[in-house]
Amino acid sequence: MLLSLINSTLTVQSKPTGKLRVGYYFRTCPLAEIIVRRAVNKAVSQNPGIAAGLIRLHFHDCFVRGCDASVLLNTSPGKPTAEKDSFVNLSLRGFEVIDEAKAQIEAICPNTVSCADILAFSARDSALKSGFIAYDVPSGRKDGLVSLSSEVLTNLPAPFLNAAQLRDNFQSKGMSLDDMVTLSGAHSIGVSHCSSFANRLSGFNSTTLGQDPSMDPGYATYLRSKCPVNSGNNAVDNDILTPNRLDSRYYETLKIKKGLLTSDQTLYDSDLTRNIVVDNARFGSGWGRKFAAAMVRMGDIDVLTGDQGEIRRNCNFVN
Repeated sequence: MLLSLINSTLTVQSKPTGKLRVGYYFRTCPLAEIIVRRAVNKAVSQNPGIAAGLIRLHFHDCFVRGCDASVLLNTSPGKPTAEKDSFVNLSLRGFEVIDEAKAQIEAICPNTVSCADILAFSARDSALKSGFIAYDVPSGRKDGLVSLSSEVLTNLPAPFLNAAQLRDNFQSKGMSLDDMVTLSGAHSIGVSHCSSFANRLSGFNSTTLGQDPSMDPGYATYLRSKCPVNSGNNAVDNDILTPNRLDSRYYETLKIKKGLLTSDQTLYDSDLTRNIVVDNARFGSGWGRKFAAAMVRMGDIDVLTGDQGEIRRNCNFVN
């Protein structure tokens, strides 16, 4: 089952969301999605890590104020600090890909395609490039006018949350338990910084226990070699099996106690989510279909449409 996901393109049809629709720019800017895909393919070919960066960028956007491209806005002089300058978001990647696609689109279709839609398209194209997962993206989002770093921590799930806390976070956004576990599979690509899991390597739970007992000792030793004390905030691959391929092997790492973050390993250790992890690990193509559907649902969180928001001319600034 997994081979079918890896060696061929898995195509998933998207259901209309009500507010958004597939092919929104078919008449007004028919080349929009093609331009985005070319920009993503170029960037990921040069740096495979950009695929994970763009998927994460879309996720961080949607979970704070909805999918309105607020994460792309720069902090303006005299204004509150924007989302992208929150310490949680300082490691976000892929902004330049969005900017390149937007500039090319503006040159042929000015004031037509929103940055929020470009971001959603780029996440979809990253899934296709890195995991052969294809799906349609309903579009028609407008760009938001507000971006506040103060809203980031209270909306994004932290890397130390347990399964129940993760469930509650996703449910607050209208996402299901299965959506949460399935979208966590995005951690099959990309990296995390040592500060996100250092608490699992020594002095676990502020005691003398040493490492987190839910982590494989050999894996902990490997991670300590990557994150020596006072070495800076190094980056480590999220998935040790297939770090540059978006696939269901991520769930296999959880079964052998090699989940990198607490929020990864808890998915297998918790009775709440273990069965979903086992199924996703066993049925790779089934996970791919679920991942695509969950990405579409995530892309519908608190969207601005119609007369709401605006179409930014530059994704970094409001008009």
